[in-house]
Amino acid sequence: MPTATVNDVTLAYTDSAPEAGTGKVLLLLHGHAFDRTMWDGQVRHFTAEGWRVIAPDLRGFGESEVTPGIVYTEEFAADAVGLLDELKIGQAVVLGYSMGGQVAMEIQHSYPERVRALVIVDTVPQAEDTAGKRRRNVVADRLITEGMHGYAADVLDVMIAGYNVEKLPEVADKVLQMIRRSPAAGAAAAMRGRAARRDFTNTLSAVEVPALVIAGADDAFDGGAATRMHQLLPHGSLVTIDGAGHTPSLEQPEEFNRALGSFLAGLR
Repeated sequence: MPTATVNDVTLAYTDSAPEAGTGKVLLLLHGHAFDRTMWDGQVRHFTAEGWRVIAPDLRGFGESEVTPGIVYTEEFAADAVGLLDELKIGQAVVLGYSMGGQVAMEIQHSYPERVRALVIVDTVPQAEDTAGKRRRNVVADRLITEGMHGYAADVLDVMIAGYNVEKLPEVADKVLQMIRRSPAAGAAAAMRGRAARRDFTNTLSAVEVPALVIAGADDAFDGGAATRMHQLLPHGSLVTIDGAGHTPSLEQPEEFNRALGSFLAGLR
């Protein structure tokens, strides 16, 4: 497992490259209380398609260092760009899922020169309202007090579609295990940071690179967000994946890889 020290934090990451370098880089950013192993299938698939795939554990998750308290979306974005710097990578296709999608939008907003194309998966662009901020901080307090075990069970049927909990037991177990092994202090710090994130609604219309929005057809968190983001992105396209909830890369990996692969193949 390679690691890099970025912004005084040790980050673990996967770096998978084809034998013949192509210069094509895909950066994969996981969601809240997940880790880089959510992308194992995509790492294998897209490396075989000629892409160098970088998948970090965001700070506080997986095998990366925990910084307790609060970690803002801007810090996650700076870490990701810092990792690209460490690896001497100028540009990447930046893909973010859920919380990682907000990190991806932050990278696009603050470091647009580093983004070859943008892919945002099952996320929302708007900032939290007062009630949303309160809810996230209550959850953060719960994670510190109770740990991750009960929380993982409570959110399983919204992290994947409820019907897939029984239909796809291996996927359900993987999601449970990722959440349960997440450090509570790291998950709480990220949750508090998400409560304070910027509103990306007004930034998406300025995105000049090709963009893809992917959404599970039965994502409980969507609330029309995928359609709104697609409408805001000047060079955006939208793919909805049937038979999936919030995590289509795990629930319907073949369809997810097909949609992403088609988008990547169209880049110049």
